[in-house]
Amino acid sequence: MRLVYNIIFLALFALSSPYYFFRMQRRGNWQKGFGQRFGQYDNKIKQSITNRHVLWMHAVSVGEMSVCMELIRALEPRLPNIKIMVSTTTTTGMAELQKKLPTHIGKIYYPVDRRKYVARAMGTIHPDAIILVEAEIWPNFIWRARSLGTPLFLINARLSDRSYPRYKRFGFLFRQLFASFTGVEAQSEEYARKLLEVGCRPEAVQMLGNLKFDCVNTRAPLDVSALLAQLGVAGDALILVGGSTHDGEEEMLAAQFMRLRQRFPKLFLVLVPRHFERAKEIGRMLSKHDLRFFYRAEIAPDTQLAPGSLDCLLVNTTGELVSFYKPATVVFVGKSMTAKGGQNPIEPAALCKPTVFGPNMQNFSDVARIFISQRGAIQVGDAEELERTFAELLADPARREELGNTAQKIVQQNQGAVARTVEMIVKHLRAGDLYIAPQK
Repeated sequence: MRLVYNIIFLALFALSSPYYFFRMQRRGNWQKGFGQRFGQYDNKIKQSITNRHVLWMHAVSVGEMSVCMELIRALEPRLPNIKIMVSTTTTTGMAELQKKLPTHIGKIYYPVDRRKYVARAMGTIHPDAIILVEAEIWPNFIWRARSLGTPLFLINARLSDRSYPRYKRFGFLFRQLFASFTGVEAQSEEYARKLLEVGCRPEAVQMLGNLKFDCVNTRAPLDVSALLAQLGVAGDALILVGGSTHDGEEEMLAAQFMRLRQRFPKLFLVLVPRHFERAKEIGRMLSKHDLRFFYRAEIAPDTQLAPGSLDCLLVNTTGELVSFYKPATVVFVGKSMTAKGGQNPIEPAALCKPTVFGPNMQNFSDVARIFISQRGAIQVGDAEELERTFAELLADPARREELGNTAQKIVQQNQGAVARTVEMIVKHLRAGDLYIAPQK
């Protein structure tokens, strides 16, 4: 089975490499650390882990970074003699790691799942334990960890509607991989059941809640109100924010904005695309719709535009979404209308913002269900209903306040999963030779 997997993987890797290389080039800064993807680490990384116990945490991309950061804050006091290494798969994810994690935390790229590269990476890092955060299941990586006797944890685990049937269909491969996990922290009872069905051991699975409720970030690093004032946006403007938008959603929001502004003259649009490299493409679309816009990256300290000279701010930077949620009047959460999967609605909810998303929230189905069932967010079925909902909320301050307050309470009521997850990890590590500090 392993031989078959490795033959198929090598063939698919060769075929897909041009596409992924193009994506890395498009995002930029791909050369730095490129060898790490093949298990090649420089002397600086090797020296930092020499004679150290190592905990390897993996976050696929930006979406899992906040979970990683909160876990690190909670784990470090309990495991004071351990060196934490965090890996990611994207250049955007690495930029976030470099920006947000302290210098004493190691940052590396996750190796391509070829047996040779994984063995080289494991041989260098030599982790005492591995934590995968909502990670994809890569067979060679898990096989190697298991052969070395390295404890494996799957944290904030969920199975999407796309991956769950695939894992079941190929159970001859995946059941033994899921059985390899020492501890599994499921986001919900539904995910816990699915994880058992795909092969996780009953004694390993615990339903401890969604860590993203604990990891919500309400600290805005940027004063957006001052930024908008530079652009001539009135202090009493109604701000419609499209957060983490995907292809097609920006054009939908632009068209809706033009119609809504006829009724709400003080309306201003802020678009924060999920992939900032799409900004030029979005800018061309906005120009076709005759929207006057400005790129966030082009705002300088001395930028000063006349009042009413802009319709839209197009955010082509990373790591600032929460800052733009803060002054929002209404928030639309992207990848939920023209794309599938959805994005995280917890951040605007924690900021007490009336939040709206479309029908495609597969990656956050449990979170969306909690908000909808408790009337803390609004889910719409199509673009027409979305526009009607915007109009209703923009016209009703009391309704906006009620929706935002309810959303914030839901976030607060669902916190505590990080502490429970840390205790699960520590419990399993007590059998080793790691020093574990008592809980304070």
